[in-house]
Amino acid sequence: MKRRDFPLHLAGIGLALGTVGARAQGGPVEGRDYVKLGTPAAVGPLPAGKKVEVVEFFWYECPHCHAFDPLLDSWVKKLPADVAFRRVPVGFTARHVAAQKMFYALENMGALEGLHKKIFAAIHNQGARLVSESDIVAFVKANGVDCDKFTEQFRSFQVATQSTKAKQLTDAYKIDGVPALGIQGRFYTSGALAGSHERALAVTEFLIQRARA
Repeated sequence: MKRRDFPLHLAGIGLALGTVGARAQGGPVEGRDYVKLGTPAAVGPLPAGKKVEVVEFFWYECPHCHAFDPLLDSWVKKLPADVAFRRVPVGFTARHVAAQKMFYALENMGALEGLHKKIFAAIHNQGARLVSESDIVAFVKANGVDCDKFTEQFRSFQVATQSTKAKQLTDAYKIDGVPALGIQGRFYTSGALAGSHERALAVTEFLIQRARA
């Protein structure tokens, strides 16, 4: 979903991403299937043994991110041992920042893994509105998270710093829509660029090889 389309989405109009049809045979093409950054973005620090970083930029309320998540999850489980993967929630608007702070607060508490898919399901399958601190606190409490500790994290300097760094990375990659994939601070691709979510992952694999070289 493009940054400029968020007001339409929030008004209930929405725009379908779809796919742009089958691409011609051959390898990925710069400027069509992926973008090479003019100025590299920050990478890491990477865990021991990891050489290439892949970042997913996403937003919990984005329907395309919701549709992409199961496919991405299966793909991540098969990544080579030298590839590090992490998610970065975007902070385009105040509404995005609320979800961003929820992500980092849960991550810092060690509760994100158990709730990541539940957040997507609550919003897209159950119609939950997680757009304010009170909404979010009520949701995490209902899912077994200590709401006092969560609120402390949600309002903490640590989470504010993590959100700032997430925005800086989003800007460095020049991300204007989600979901998108950043590779080693040098390239990014997306379903909108590559033609489909599946092909975006294939392009990412190609770019991982380029990053290794």
